[in-house]
Amino acid sequence: MARVPKIDPKFCCFRLRTGRSKIHGWGVYADQDIPPNRKVIEYTGEKISAREGKRRRNTLYLFVLNDRWIIDGGVGGSGAELINHSCAPNLVTRILKEHILYMSLRPIRKGEELTIDYNYDDTDDTMRCRCGALNCRGTINIK
Repeated sequence: MARVPKIDPKFCCFRLRTGRSKIHGWGVYADQDIPPNRKVIEYTGEKISAREGKRRRNTLYLFVLNDRWIIDGGVGGSGAELINHSCAPNLVTRILKEHILYMSLRPIRKGEELTIDYNYDDTDDTMRCRCGALNCRGTINIK
């Protein structure tokens, strides 16, 4: 039986849980109502150099912090690495003092899947989007 991924509550400002996602694999769900414009969770993991990030380029949970550093959420991540992409996300990324924060864009209802726009650019491999949003771009990449 597959291991159920966990959320580290130390990095959350609201109750969150993991569950199977209609978008892709596992997802993160609000376990309580979340108001707009609030920090929801911090994206954490191993801080690696950009050079090491290139070596790990096929790793799923790399988040570019800046020109020098990347966070590998697959190593010691908070659970934020499980948040799926959507073309109509309910979260937005803010980087403050080298911390990657996911903030709520609007009210999020208990039971709703948390989503973020990954904002892959056109230099990344084109990835098909399965978010199901009415305004879906068709790819995770920004056109």
